[in-house]
Amino acid sequence: MARATWRERLKYWFDNTMARGTVALIGWLTAVTTGVIVLVSALTSWLTPAEAGENNGFGGMLWMTLMHMLSPGKVASDEGGALYLALMLTASLGGLLIFSTLVGVLANGLKSRIEDLRKGRSRVVERGHTVILGWSDQVFTIAVELSKAHASQRGTVIAIMADVDKVAMETELKEKVGDLGRTRVVCRTGRPTEPADLELMNLNVARSVVVLSPQGDDPDAHVIKTLLALAKRAGDHPPVVASITSSGNIAAARLAGGPDVHLVDSDDTASRLIVQSSRQSGVSVVCMDLLNFDNGEIYLRHEPKLTGMPYGESLQAYQTATVIGLRRPSGVMLNPPMDTVITDDDQVIMIAQDDSLIRLGKPGHRADEAAIVLAESLPARPERTLLLNWNTRARQIVRQMDGYVAPGSVLDIAAAHPDAGTGLDGLRNLTVNVKECDTIDRYALESLGAGVYEHVIVLSDDRYGGQHADTRTLMTLLQLRDMQAVLAERYSIVSEMHDENNRTLAEVTKADDIVISDTVIGLLLAQLAESRHLAEVFGYLFDSRGSEIYPRPAQDYVRPDTSVTFTTVIESARRRGETAIGYRLGAKVNEAPAYGVTLNPDKSQEITLTEDDYVIVLAES
Repeated sequence: MARATWRERLKYWFDNTMARGTVALIGWLTAVTTGVIVLVSALTSWLTPAEAGENNGFGGMLWMTLMHMLSPGKVASDEGGALYLALMLTASLGGLLIFSTLVGVLANGLKSRIEDLRKGRSRVVERGHTVILGWSDQVFTIAVELSKAHASQRGTVIAIMADVDKVAMETELKEKVGDLGRTRVVCRTGRPTEPADLELMNLNVARSVVVLSPQGDDPDAHVIKTLLALAKRAGDHPPVVASITSSGNIAAARLAGGPDVHLVDSDDTASRLIVQSSRQSGVSVVCMDLLNFDNGEIYLRHEPKLTGMPYGESLQAYQTATVIGLRRPSGVMLNPPMDTVITDDDQVIMIAQDDSLIRLGKPGHRADEAAIVLAESLPARPERTLLLNWNTRARQIVRQMDGYVAPGSVLDIAAAHPDAGTGLDGLRNLTVNVKECDTIDRYALESLGAGVYEHVIVLSDDRYGGQHADTRTLMTLLQLRDMQAVLAERYSIVSEMHDENNRTLAEVTKADDIVISDTVIGLLLAQLAESRHLAEVFGYLFDSRGSEIYPRPAQDYVRPDTSVTFTTVIESARRRGETAIGYRLGAKVNEAPAYGVTLNPDKSQEITLTEDDYVIVLAES
């Protein structure tokens, strides 16, 4: 290969210099300007000594040439020979060219700087902030919930980084979230998968990090790559919570993030909630109430004064908090056996409106023995369930349902989806039948004979976009409710939807439960970002093993239409081996935002429950 010539080397050096940006360009313009001034001044002093003498020699000519370059109009007042005038005109034209170029360079440099500021490329200098990496609909739920959790604190900051325009993020947050009170949101444009971009978020002093599954194809690959980038960075590592869409990617994500990263299996969590809601009306409302920061929150606390006391007696220990279980070194137990003795190593798990309100109460109201009802629990019997539509989450829903139902139960799947009913080998308790059906067609729905089913589950069809799928779901719900009214049938209806904004529309259909999967996952991520130790508690709640949430008829616990305190309700549930955590009024099941649910009521509160009301308990299935 021939060696580079000096001209090629010079051109290569010049190109590298120009590539350094605005400062290098200004430097070159300054050098050219200085060269032109010196050259024109020297030529003027040599070729027109008379005019140069009138301007105090070479030094004066330097000043005169500079003035001509800065103010080209000055040439109109020049006097002297033709050569002198020509040299001054040359200086003026050079000034026009150089300074117009300088204005362009400065304008472009300023524009680039403004664009960088607009993109949010400056380093976050906050401390104790919560970092959210990625952008999805869950970010709005998380921002709102974190602002509620820190409503009484000043200086709370949420820092968001995503490969989205900074202004677009801020605009969408303002439209969908509105005022967050004392909580500030800082947006940065960057790629969470790039360690260099992560340095902008000042992670060493962050409170926690939330990694979201982005919208689009293969979102888990993006999350796993982000976890790798977080694991490889130097410095302190704050607690990390990440959302994984597919259960099959959990192992890879755990390997990428390490043991200190907590993973939320989005599909699994939403599937379990749909199944539990289909079996017990109101479960989704109760779970949403436990997950948000509006009213009751879950706390863990060491309580030495309860050491040696049986769990059943501790249920009445707090006036404004509700005990629901114990956390031991071996793991979490919700609604353990009533004779379980609390030890020094145990933490009491409870629901309270705020941690400042958790105080042991004095001996209060006694249970009203005359009002207590001890209805016998009925044995599990086979059930018939109708599943409308199909999506990637449906297989998990069916397999989890198989773990709940009694042997001999039947599941009929009606959908026009090509994959409906596939991949369901190895079920133990369910017999599955698949029927092709357009679920928005009234005649097709009537042909299914919905009246023979106890439960109907309406899934979101993943062949359509989120809004389109929700619209089809709403049409199906309206058809089902009208069929119930016309045919005088009764079966529970649980629906899955994408957009929280469509919930208001869905309330017109009076579905028993509406599960907004993105909202549920967003609430769970916000809870774990604040308290990672709650992961075991929520994992236990959503598991088919052990105790779960059940809204059960109030008449099975206390006499209907009798005024009692919640102490009486707790005592009645205790005698059945259950933990009562609240109640639901049947007359308000369609009234937002609580939908009739009251969790953690004051134990001295007088309530009157009717045959249409429910007691919410933690119990074995």
